[in-house]
Amino acid sequence: MAANTLEILYEDSHILVCVKPHGIATQSKRIGSPDMVNLLKNHIYQSNPSQGEPYLAVIHRLDQPVKGILVFAKTPFAAKELNKQLTSQGFGKYYRALVDGCPPQDEGKLENYMIKDTKTNTSKICTANTKGAKIARLSYKIIQKGQGYFNLGRRNLNFPPSPTELDIHLDTGRHHQIRVQLANIGCPIIGDTKYNPHCSERNEWQEICLCAYKLEFQHPNTHKLLHFEL
Repeated sequence: MAANTLEILYEDSHILVCVKPHGIATQSKRIGSPDMVNLLKNHIYQSNPSQGEPYLAVIHRLDQPVKGILVFAKTPFAAKELNKQLTSQGFGKYYRALVDGCPPQDEGKLENYMIKDTKTNTSKICTANTKGAKIARLSYKIIQKGQGYFNLGRRNLNFPPSPTELDIHLDTGRHHQIRVQLANIGCPIIGDTKYNPHCSERNEWQEICLCAYKLEFQHPNTHKLLHFEL
């Protein structure tokens, strides 16, 4: 992915809002591996080379196989304000997912305790008294039952006979939260080779049907409510 192919939805001197594609990490620890931070820094630098290496802070993340909207801070002040907003009142983070099976209710809330396994880079549901457990909450609504189709991939996927399309509002931001909580109720996301047993045996890159399609937050400087939607 080249810097000139970035999909930037909004940019000013404080923030940058963009669309992260499937397969690109928000921020990678691998040297030389392309990620959104490096791509965006290159974009900012090319816009104004005289300023030197640009400042860019990660505010929230998306899993590498997930497409969606991200906001980055271009100044320490903006980073502080956005992080304060994220931890106190939260962002409006909305997702669409295509899943195997169907939830028991047309809309509902999921609340679980989760723990991350750093060795396998996976997470799982646990009890409240498990060491390191964190609360995870989301709400969902069925958009289409049995005929849902949300095309997030670059190629055709083998969909189950009756996929269900969900609209999801994320209240907390735990590692692999949506993927784990939906799998826990018997509705794993299509294409998810980590948590969907129908996909786990495939030896291929994950191209999961999950997209962060809407993001709402207050501008760190003007405090104006900003709304972005794919």
